[in-house]
Amino acid sequence: MRNSGIEVLFEGSNLERLLGGLLVTIEIALASIVIGTILGIVMGLLRTLKSTPLRFILRLYLEAFRIIPILVWLYVVHFSFSPLLHIDISGKAAAIFVFSLWGAAETGDLVRGGLESMPKHQVESGRALGLSNGQLYRHVLIPQAVRRMLPGSINLATRMVKTTSLVVLIGVIEVVKIGQQIIELGVIKAPNASFWVYGFIFILYFLVCYPLSRLSKRFERRWQI
Repeated sequence: MRNSGIEVLFEGSNLERLLGGLLVTIEIALASIVIGTILGIVMGLLRTLKSTPLRFILRLYLEAFRIIPILVWLYVVHFSFSPLLHIDISGKAAAIFVFSLWGAAETGDLVRGGLESMPKHQVESGRALGLSNGQLYRHVLIPQAVRRMLPGSINLATRMVKTTSLVVLIGVIEVVKIGQQIIELGVIKAPNASFWVYGFIFILYFLVCYPLSRLSKRFERRWQI
């Protein structure tokens, strides 16, 4: 293994820096998932209402995030909103803002799909029993909808974690950026440094995302509908 390049990982505080960068990645993803989930539940409930204009606006919002790449959203928020609004938007704040809006759009669609997939007779039976709309959602529809949309929500969380690698392009110092810095300093001494550094980053992402993927499959098998 002499001069293979793997020693770059253990020089100085490189390993600690990579783990610290992973923590930044997880912070961005976790904050975005929490905010996006809360907003998405509200949007999903609103999309089940009979208001055609409201449903159209929320549908347009969803399609905006499905059609326009996340990288473009990051550039627009970070590089355009700051001078336009005359405020300093850090790369990390811009990333959380964009990923939260993306998560809200996708979660809202999952919530809407879960609620609208409920058999109509359950709604009719609940109303026949005298349940209000609030009670109907709280005791009948939402508990069953959660089972239907939870695997999809976990898959969305996994996608958000992986997509955070794009934030390096707006200057956020996360695990990929730190990896690039280590490679730039170590490639002179070890030409194969990039293989080991990116390989280690690959393992870090795998360790974060694989448990989420397995959890999603477990829910799918347990809650076959």
